[in-house]
Amino acid sequence: MALQCGIVGLPNVGKSTLFNCLSNAKAQAANFPFCTIEPNVGVITVPDERLNKLAELVHPGRIVPTTVEIVDIAGLVKGASKGEGLGNKFLANIRETDAILHVLRCFDDDNVTHVDGSINPVRDKEIIDTELQLKDLETVENRIQKVQKQAQTGDKTARQTYEVLVKFQNALQQGKSARTVSFDTKDEQKIAHDLFLLTYKPVMYICNVDEGSAVTGNHYVEQVRDTVKDEHAEILVVAAKTEADIAELETYDDRQMFLQEIGMEESGVNRLIKMAYKLLDLETFITAGEMEVKAWTYIKGWKAPQCAGVIHTDFEKGFIRAEVIKYHDYINYGSEAAVKEAGKMGVEGKDYVVQDGDIMHFRFNV
Repeated sequence: MALQCGIVGLPNVGKSTLFNCLSNAKAQAANFPFCTIEPNVGVITVPDERLNKLAELVHPGRIVPTTVEIVDIAGLVKGASKGEGLGNKFLANIRETDAILHVLRCFDDDNVTHVDGSINPVRDKEIIDTELQLKDLETVENRIQKVQKQAQTGDKTARQTYEVLVKFQNALQQGKSARTVSFDTKDEQKIAHDLFLLTYKPVMYICNVDEGSAVTGNHYVEQVRDTVKDEHAEILVVAAKTEADIAELETYDDRQMFLQEIGMEESGVNRLIKMAYKLLDLETFITAGEMEVKAWTYIKGWKAPQCAGVIHTDFEKGFIRAEVIKYHDYINYGSEAAVKEAGKMGVEGKDYVVQDGDIMHFRFNV
């Protein structure tokens, strides 16, 4: 399932350093703008402690976690919506992603220059927001010109599209992102989604701080929190330079010891990956057997046949039923046989909405 999160931000805020921590793909991290010109794509393993717990009971041949794709996109500058810097390239790349990870510089360091000469994450956020909003406004106004006449003739779809576009236009003209606009009907929601507006994508703000602020944040982080409080956006505090140091350590035990020394239970990278996964509206079901314990990605709200199709299209075509064990029941009873004996295995049909962490076995016939 090739859904992607795009890492965006002004030049020199720590995007590529963070990307290097996330992925085995090495983006060049340098103290000058545009060191990342082509978007680097990393396929990132999603940490999931449940797989290890199940493996302790099942003793499989291997453990296979699920993944999420992260794209490191060139830094944006003022005027990008008009093609300044690498603006057109940036906007084309971000349009292809499904969610945005917006990195904001929240640390002081005289050795790392800032493209605008001073540290101000709220200003930095507004620069990128403005460029994306201007591009969206251009897109919306072009579409309005195309559908307005059709809407006036009584065409229902054209009228609905026109009404959605006008709502977006009003918000964007006020300097608000498209994601601040809500729609009541599924038809409107689909039209809004299919416009692929840059500021309609879900967003997470990543506050890149110094090591001393990795746990509690700092005054820059508080400024960001106050600014985005009405956006319904996620905020994550990460010390990218510290995460890079952690990534250099060879063993899991060394990394855990480092984290304990700085007062953290889990690395910022792990938290970022998990939050990015949720930002894409993704969840995980699990298959567990002697050959492997494997995590599978599906979109939240999918029903059993759709999830069966993630494994193989034949599973969805010939779906009969799904045998479902809740993760906590499996851990509590210790084996599939014990779960069955306790009457805790569910037998579900085509309308069953799969839940995160469900351990699934699909019956099918083709």
